[in-house]
Amino acid sequence: MKHVFSALIIGAAFAAAQVHAACDYPVAPGKFPDGSMASKEEMLAAKGLVVKYNTEMDTYLGCIKGEYDASVAGLTKPTKEDLAKLEKAQTQKQDAALQEVTDVTERFNEQLRAWKAKNVVEKKPS
Repeated sequence: MKHVFSALIIGAAFAAAQVHAACDYPVAPGKFPDGSMASKEEMLAAKGLVVKYNTEMDTYLGCIKGEYDASVAGLTKPTKEDLAKLEKAQTQKQDAALQEVTDVTERFNEQLRAWKAKNVVEKKPS
C-alpha cells in the first residue's frame, strides 16, 4: 500500500509539472507600424498579430486556470491560508496577463486610429 501511495504522489507531482510546463506565456507583438504612414496591408498584418496574440493569451489564461484548479484539487485538507495563497498567485498571473493584453491592444488601436485619420474617404452626397 505504501508503494501505491508513493506512486500516486509521484504521479500527481509529474502531472502538476506537466500542467505548469504547458502554460507558456505568449510573446507580445513588438512595434506596430506607424499608422500615419502605414499601408493597409501593414495594418492588416499588425491586426493579425494582435488577434493571434489575444488567442494565445486566452489559451494561457485557460491553462493557468486549469493549473490553479489542479493545485487546489491536489491539496489534502487545505487551510484557508493555503487557498488564499493559491488564489492570490492566480489573481496576480491573471491581472498581469490582462494588463498586458490591454496595453498591446491599446498600442495597436492608437496606430489604427492614426491610420484611419490619414485614410478618411470623403463620402459622396446622395
